[in-house]
Amino acid sequence: MKSLNLKHVAISAATVYAIGILAFVGSYFVPLLDDADFQANLVLMIAIIPAAYLGAHLYYRKAHGTNGFLLGGSMFLGAMILDALITVPLFIIPNGGNYVSFFGDPGFWLIGVEYIGVVVAYWQFRVVDRQVRHLL
Repeated sequence: MKSLNLKHVAISAATVYAIGILAFVGSYFVPLLDDADFQANLVLMIAIIPAAYLGAHLYYRKAHGTNGFLLGGSMFLGAMILDALITVPLFIIPNGGNYVSFFGDPGFWLIGVEYIGVVVAYWQFRVVDRQVRHLL
């Protein structure tokens, strides 16, 4: 296992965060469901799949061999920091929420598991598989 490149983790995490926040906030402008918060989380759950895939691609294109669990967890931690610094103060608190309601929401953690899972899947099928084929 190769070490984590923090600069590339930060770039990948920020890219995924930007796509995620655009999908989350943008979903409020197209009301399709009665529960706007549920709709925003649903849109984010869908958008996080290609966003996390892109983030993993950006990281691994520099030929890093970092374990996918380590990368996924690090990228999610980066997203959590950006959520604490940007999302909660700008979007959640003005609408009556707080840090506890945001980070205590089971949907947040479900999306986090999905995020990490997509990065791990990318690592397994793109990085590890390529290394195995190279050995054959």
